Amino acid sequence: METFKVKAYGTVAPDADLKQMEIQRRQVLADDVEIDILYCGVCHSDLHTARNDWGGTKYPAVPGHEIVGKVTAVGSKVTKFKVGDFAAIGCMVDCSCPNCKEEQYCTSGFTGTYNSADVHLGTQTYGGYSEKIVAKESFVLKVPANLDLAAVAPLLCAGITTWSPLRHWNVTKGSKVAVVGLGGLGHMAIKLAKGLGAEVTLFSRTPGKTKDALKLGADHVVISTDDEQMKAVANSFDFIIDTVPYVHDVNPYVTTLKTSSTLVLVGFLGELSPALNTVPLVLGRKAVAGSLIGGIEETQEMLDFCGKHNIVSDIELIEMHNINAAYERMLNSDVKYRFVVDMASFKS
Repeated sequence: METFKVKAYGTVAPDADLKQMEIQRRQVLADDVEIDILYCGVCHSDLHTARNDWGGTKYPAVPGHEIVGKVTAVGSKVTKFKVGDFAAIGCMVDCSCPNCKEEQYCTSGFTGTYNSADVHLGTQTYGGYSEKIVAKESFVLKVPANLDLAAVAPLLCAGITTWSPLRHWNVTKGSKVAVVGLGGLGHMAIKLAKGLGAEVTLFSRTPGKTKDALKLGADHVVISTDDEQMKAVANSFDFIIDTVPYVHDVNPYVTTLKTSSTLVLVGFLGELSPALNTVPLVLGRKAVAGSLIGGIEETQEMLDFCGKHNIVSDIELIEMHNINAAYERMLNSDVKYRFVVDMASFKS
């Protein structure tokens, strides 16, 4: 297969900084779209993969799955895109199940934008910390023309990760929704739930985030370390989306669900601690569930919705050579609310 070389930023080991390297991309096939990457969001998953926190990272690793750019070439069978169009790629670039409408749950497995087996080149896939990317048309997304391209990038992961459960659990006008955690995922959950017409409450451990939460669109803020405030919202919510990315106690939040309602985890992978108390689940037919990103059709729906309602992420634009410092700041929650790499800084 014919290939071409592009500059990228990646790492060769779990304890090594990211640095400039060279990778191979395939020349466009009949159903491929080639994209010149303009912006790439920075996700916690990028950091976890780079540092092998979840195990299984293939090196060299080039992260990045919040990609926005301009189409520079299309294959002969491509019908939805033309050269010059703005386009986006999220967390997936292929799926081995041709009939799957929820690719992220495909039992055959999906091909991640990075750190998956590249069936074309026989290597691993490389992500958006690079000059260009080539992907199948069916996994490329249209970008609403009215939105700021840089601020669109995090929608491809943080946006769809919160949109998918909001839609699946039928959040709509008048729903009472609570969001746990105000970070990259949490701030998008507030914006999207509010866009759907919900009454939105933020659960926060500290009062310092109240002003920001209200500015983002939250109607209320409950300090979860305040027992009286927590008692006041017992049995209140139709749906809770928990975006916290580390071990934490979900039991206090379960008690604030209405009967037959659900708390969904989107930020944490691993064992809960302390253990989940099943008493309120059984007595109130409540549920604790999980949700993973979203399918391609769902992601396009989310982008179209954001275009209609002018919803984008709050971002801090950085240059590619600052990515290692950005990772450290991200670990310290020192960003409001998502880093996005301006790839022009890298190409120059």
